[in-house]
Amino acid sequence: MISDMDTRPIQERFQHLLAVISGQRFLKKQGLGNEVPFFICPFKPEEDVEMERIQRQLVTQLEQVGVRVLEINLYDLSVEILKSRGIWEQVLAVEPTISKDELKELLQGVLDPEAHLIPAIAGKIRDAEFDVMFLAGVGEVFPYIRSHNVLNNLQSTAKEKPTVMFFPGKYTHSIESGASLDLFGKLHDDKYYRAFNIFHCEA
Repeated sequence: MISDMDTRPIQERFQHLLAVISGQRFLKKQGLGNEVPFFICPFKPEEDVEMERIQRQLVTQLEQVGVRVLEINLYDLSVEILKSRGIWEQVLAVEPTISKDELKELLQGVLDPEAHLIPAIAGKIRDAEFDVMFLAGVGEVFPYIRSHNVLNNLQSTAKEKPTVMFFPGKYTHSIESGASLDLFGKLHDDKYYRAFNIFHCEA
């Protein structure tokens, strides 16, 4: 177990991610018991731009060794859903006139994970040939989409292939409090037990 890998320099973390994700153990979901193949890649929120670059590099280098990546950015997908439902323009029009809480409530309704978000992801999964799925844009969709809700609802949809969620914050496990996703290292997103910290996985 490489316990301090998530605090190493970003280039070292990149090499670790590349080695783990391109490995047969990861791709064949070995050593997971009966758990869903969900992995969290936590990073410091201030590293957001660097992590985007790392993700692009990862996709390029993985594809060079024959590992196909399905990339889903939750923010881009949210915009896509709003546009396909014909309400994007309405949201833009009302946004300056309503409170943040009202906007959050509106977006939570139209982007409900179970009713709208997960079916949209399921459609992308059906239409793509891939070996691993990357989920990004978690910080951009907070607070109207919560990462634990996405993962909980994805469990039945995305269990065939490994999923890596790039998470701007901390993913901690402790015997006292269980596992929790702490967005931006400050906001307690919620308890989520069924994912593995990818930096603790061996290549």
